[in-house]
Amino acid sequence: MPTIKTQASGRGRSRGVILSGLLGFMVTAPATAALYESDKLKVYGDFRLRMEQDWDSQTSSGSDRDDRLRARVRVRLGLNYKASDMFDLGVRLRTGSDDSQQSPHITIIDFDDNDTGDAHFNFDKWYLKAKQGGLWGWVGRNGLPIWKANEMFWDDDVTPAGIAAGYDFDLAGGSKLGLNAGYFSLPAGMQEFCGNMGHGQAVLKTSMGGAGLTAAVGLFGIEEGASDSGESDCDIYQRNNGERDYTIWVGNLQAKLKAGDRPLAIGADFMHNTEDYNVGEPGISASNQDQTDGWDVYVKYGSTRNKGDWLLGYWYADIEQFAVNSSFSQDDWMRWGSATQTRSSDFKGHELRGALGLGGGMNLVARLYLVEANTTIEDGNRFRLDFNYKF
Repeated sequence: MPTIKTQASGRGRSRGVILSGLLGFMVTAPATAALYESDKLKVYGDFRLRMEQDWDSQTSSGSDRDDRLRARVRVRLGLNYKASDMFDLGVRLRTGSDDSQQSPHITIIDFDDNDTGDAHFNFDKWYLKAKQGGLWGWVGRNGLPIWKANEMFWDDDVTPAGIAAGYDFDLAGGSKLGLNAGYFSLPAGMQEFCGNMGHGQAVLKTSMGGAGLTAAVGLFGIEEGASDSGESDCDIYQRNNGERDYTIWVGNLQAKLKAGDRPLAIGADFMHNTEDYNVGEPGISASNQDQTDGWDVYVKYGSTRNKGDWLLGYWYADIEQFAVNSSFSQDDWMRWGSATQTRSSDFKGHELRGALGLGGGMNLVARLYLVEANTTIEDGNRFRLDFNYKF
């Protein structure tokens, strides 16, 4: 799919003009469920304005990183066409850098006069989807079709290309069992691919004592894609991630209930990579050879569905270096890595979240991250304030 590029500015002046236009659009645009919707066609999108502060951070060698304050935006625009009762066609355009599969954000102002980086537009979704009863499938490029409560294992912005299918069963007592599977090429940036992944997952949704329960287990096999002949598209990844296989079991548990007329969610996720790595393989040392387990726990209270609604949340995570492939997992918790690729593993830490619903598809979300590495002295603190508008 084609890419659209704009020139980056070190001081972000041109992006200040972009920001002014987007803010004007937010003020004047009607609060509707979609930009356009008919029986066949739906045009939708979302906008995010983010203020992000990173401070008191050091590298793995112990040197201090400069504190950083920047303003960022994300814009996505999608189209879905219902060709028949069975088939749907979809595409979506997003902002970001050509060299980042994890982040669709563009820095418009860096208040410390750093380079604001690239401003590109790419199609991150293009697919044909079919559904008949409980059976569904799609081919093309789309979000990974698995159940997950967060992005600790897989970032929502990482959209692989391939084929996926699943079936949803109705069980006794109102319970449901879903099976999904797929085989994909994995993105290296937004224009290239490196390696493949096959997966299968089972998801059980039931209830017990007035609480809705979800339990999921999945197996994800990632095949390395680096070329033996020299440079390859995999070189963009951090930590030699394109040069090793991953075989990861992921288990998820979540309970949802009401507390004081507000929704309460409590959950945990577990990850285990069954690969046996040898010292001397790319990126493998005696200190990280057996770093293959990860877990997180969380509690969320409230929602932002309606104007005036609020949400509070807390997460704790301990993710060893090879428990996930950090080129495809979340990029929120730390600034480790390069401008376009995040090293989002080998850490433990906390997330504190507060959010407020503004109505009309808008909300404010504040998040504080406090992290430190498991195998080095690298650490960092991050605060984000997001204004989100879905249209």
